[in-house]
Amino acid sequence: MTLTTPQLLLTIAALVLGTVATRFLPFLLFPPHKKTPHYILYLGEVLPYAVIGLLVVFCLKGVSLVAAPHGLPELIAILCIIGVHFWKNNTLLSIGGGTLVYMLLVQYIFV
Repeated sequence: MTLTTPQLLLTIAALVLGTVATRFLPFLLFPPHKKTPHYILYLGEVLPYAVIGLLVVFCLKGVSLVAAPHGLPELIAILCIIGVHFWKNNTLLSIGGGTLVYMLLVQYIFV
């Protein structure tokens, strides 16, 4: 589908407006001289864990335990992520290492 020039300009304007609004809205709602509401602080503490849990469920939703390779690459990658995280206590390193292990497993071992 090809957009006309006015459609393209309106789409870009809507994206810019949405981006600017979401960037500046927190500063308008929660100015620095006012105390941040308790529920916002609570959400800041619990939402990162909820998002990670949601991502894990999303990533594992299509894994079949009854068909080969029976979820083995995913299990190995998860164990690698847990091991690297306990070893180095670095989130980016554990996620990157687990992703690398998973990709190597599904592309070269479990073909």
